[in-house]
Amino acid sequence: MEQYKKEFIEFMVDCNVLKFGEFTLKSGRKSPFFMNAGAYVTGSQLKKLGQYYATAIHDNYGTDFDVLFGPAYKGIPLAVATTIAFSELYGRDIRYCSNRKEVKDHGDVGILLGSSLNDGDRVVIIEDVTTSGKSIEETFPILKEQANVEVVGLMVSLNRQERGKTQQNALAEIREIYGIETGAIVTMEEVVEHLYNKTYNGRVLIDDAMKKEIDTYYAKYGAK
Repeated sequence: MEQYKKEFIEFMVDCNVLKFGEFTLKSGRKSPFFMNAGAYVTGSQLKKLGQYYATAIHDNYGTDFDVLFGPAYKGIPLAVATTIAFSELYGRDIRYCSNRKEVKDHGDVGILLGSSLNDGDRVVIIEDVTTSGKSIEETFPILKEQANVEVVGLMVSLNRQERGKTQQNALAEIREIYGIETGAIVTMEEVVEHLYNKTYNGRVLIDDAMKKEIDTYYAKYGAK
């Protein structure tokens, strides 16, 4: 496994973003692990996070895109931090755009904040994690309603490697349904590989008992 992936896994743990226990996901699934990008709360954390995302986006999609779209609400700071990092790392001044949960009818009217979307814009969507594909189902129509844009791809930080509405990996399903490329900084398989029965900061995060719970979860929800 590449060194930057190991560092990113430990970064998620250090920031209390990746946790192990018992959690109910947006999809309704009961999961033994949870990834919450809302726990990145300091300037240094967001700066480093933006750099990880920018590197992954550059490696997957290059620099030939115009807008980074972060769905409300967690996608907003992700998009902002990553556009800053992209400018610093690659000298490419892309725009950030996000949606509001409610349409604003005064002042800066509409459903978007940040940059507007224009016909011909090439857009990369940025999210924390995609479990079942529900968020893209909500996001994709918003983009297409605003302008004739081309969605280049989707980048998440963690690929949970579980199925969406079919037996496929949710990211693979999104690629098939919407015709866009998908990528992740790390996969859950890599997380388990790096943390299983290893002491990190005085704790074993994935011991035999937790590994069994994760295996049971994937036996039920894992992509085939």
